[in-house]
Amino acid sequence: MKLSNHSYTKSAWLSLIWLAAVPILNIFYGVLNRPGDHVNSLATSLDHMIPFVPSFIILYVLWYPFITGALIALAFKDKRTYFQTLIALCSGLVISYIFFALFQTAIDRPDIRNEKGFIYTMVSYIYSQDRPYNCFPSIHVLTSYLILRGTRVFGRAIWAMTSTLSILIMVSTVLVKQHVAADIGGGILVGELCFRLAGIARISISSHKME
Repeated sequence: MKLSNHSYTKSAWLSLIWLAAVPILNIFYGVLNRPGDHVNSLATSLDHMIPFVPSFIILYVLWYPFITGALIALAFKDKRTYFQTLIALCSGLVISYIFFALFQTAIDRPDIRNEKGFIYTMVSYIYSQDRPYNCFPSIHVLTSYLILRGTRVFGRAIWAMTSTLSILIMVSTVLVKQHVAADIGGGILVGELCFRLAGIARISISSHKME
């Protein structure tokens, strides 16, 4: 039975309650963001060739409202895709935290203590709030990739914009020296795995409801 516009909107608002799962899960990020007994480095010669581009911190910071806004928009556009993306995101966070607990990685950051200007102030603030651990897989990349996958339901024009911003945010993680290239690969792989599994689970649940 098709819901009326009013009923669908009300249902969409109620579905946003499940977004609370993300900040709850993020508690574990802070707990795990420390060196532990052994810290690994996944930096390669490629990472040493990638320049530090501080201006990309703007895109890196845009990740916060971008992910939240995209998920809210998905809830009102297509609830099935919204829940698939949200379940994939939460599952991806859990997998990431397992990696952080069992295979902690870190990154060497540039020394910007003597640099001045608004951009460097932003970079310095991010560095001070986020210790250089919990790198593999990149949660910035994981979540941005999931938004890239989920927002295809909006059509070509909007998807072109969201996918472009998602890719730029992923690239920003290495240009502001928050991650190395391997962290990007890990984030994409975990994101794709979780999105596919969440899709299979969604189809299975829908099939059971129809029986």
